[in-house]
Amino acid sequence: MPAVLNYPGVYIEEIPSGVRPIAGVSTSDTAFIDYFPRGALNKPVRIGSFAEFSRAFGGLDTSSEASYAIAQYFLNGGSVAWVVRVAGGAPAAASKDFPDGGGAVIRIKAANEGTWGRRLKVTIDTNTDPTGRFNVTVREYAIDPADQVVRTEVHRNLSMDVADGRYSINTINAASELITAERRAAAGANAIPAAAADVALTGGDDGTAPTTPAQVQSGIEALDQIAPAIFSLMCLPGATKLGDANYKIVIAAATTFCGKHRAFLLVDIPDTLTTAAAMSTWRNDNTKMPATSPDSAIYFPRLTVPDPLAGGVPRDIPASGTVAGIYARTDAARGVWKAPAGTDATIQGATLVTEINDDLNGTLNIQGVNALRSFPIFGSIVWGARTTDGSDAKASEWKYIPVRRMALYIEESLYQGLKWVVFEPNDFPLWSQIRLNVGAFLNGLFRQGAFAGVTPRDAYFVKCDKDTTTQADVDRGVVNVLIGFAPLKPAEFVVLKIQQMAGQSEA
Repeated sequence: MPAVLNYPGVYIEEIPSGVRPIAGVSTSDTAFIDYFPRGALNKPVRIGSFAEFSRAFGGLDTSSEASYAIAQYFLNGGSVAWVVRVAGGAPAAASKDFPDGGGAVIRIKAANEGTWGRRLKVTIDTNTDPTGRFNVTVREYAIDPADQVVRTEVHRNLSMDVADGRYSINTINAASELITAERRAAAGANAIPAAAADVALTGGDDGTAPTTPAQVQSGIEALDQIAPAIFSLMCLPGATKLGDANYKIVIAAATTFCGKHRAFLLVDIPDTLTTAAAMSTWRNDNTKMPATSPDSAIYFPRLTVPDPLAGGVPRDIPASGTVAGIYARTDAARGVWKAPAGTDATIQGATLVTEINDDLNGTLNIQGVNALRSFPIFGSIVWGARTTDGSDAKASEWKYIPVRRMALYIEESLYQGLKWVVFEPNDFPLWSQIRLNVGAFLNGLFRQGAFAGVTPRDAYFVKCDKDTTTQADVDRGVVNVLIGFAPLKPAEFVVLKIQQMAGQSEA
């Protein structure tokens, strides 16, 4: 009621409706963890195009399986990637000290590790300003300092006085995408660097592709940094280069991480698996094949793409990036409940390393291995929709990719959309609000055709009441919500029964 009723008339009060809409989360933001020639180490970066990836991570590189996978991802329909650079060896950033005549005043370093920093040239110009200010200009060249400038940054009116609002170290480190700055010992407390023209940074080391599971796992765990954003798919194209034992360790860690984050892993296969027979043998070899999981899928064969770095010579690449792009394209066009397979799931810009027939496809399919096939007219397409838990022998309820991904989508959407429930009074009004909001979310999916069933009653249910949440639960601060949905399972086998009609006579 209004706080004070002190005069005759009409009083208006707005009453909360209890409606808190639940928004569906993204289903196809894909994480790529691998070696790249540039970019911050163990730091996820959101990328929206291959051009943006090239700018941040250096583009295609012959030592980086993921660079080709990312190109395929965007070519086949992907829109958002979270890219994490990992490396072995001793990666280091190129740098250069700039003195004032008596000693080094400031050290300029490339923004991240790699020999790419040698393509940076720094110009320092001082002016006659009595307060002692200077400008720093940084130019990045295409290949070496003799080539064209591809990017330029200018940082003006800098000071070496830590109390100044344009203190050079803070200003450069906050604004620059190309360099970082460090203060060095100097003759005077506020001595500024001497003028310098087009001085190239030196040193720097790219590091190497990862050689141990720990180096890749550090990149996987770095994805925790993207919160509150999420990723829904994960690709580890370079993991197959680690050797069988290390490969299994990395895939096991990635599967566990994906399960924790309600994400889905696309498992790549080694380049030695060039025949369906070899793939089948590997699939059943527990010393090589990673453990099965409802949160992962595997595809055969690998793909071939023309390599721009080798004059168009075909290059064998993992399939995960391509398939992730097809997942994204299917999700956008049809929804996460549609299997990312079939004649619509065409592969762009790549061909298959190996062609397989129906019999070989059948052998792999019952083992939970999804085939990539070529058909007349349609070209190369994805022709399988099973999780690695989807072998016939396991009879898993999470046999099919769209069923599992639909469950993950609902779980993550409700996890994000029900945070308001925490610390609310745990009683009938709260339970009613939960039923209202979760029911509205699921009904929206039903109206889009996401569930099996003719009516909402057939398609889903939401239960949150005194039966799901007992007094003992209330005393412990627990509210239980029971949700069920009828998944749409793909028509994996289409059986046509044809009968000849004979002996029909005219009336």
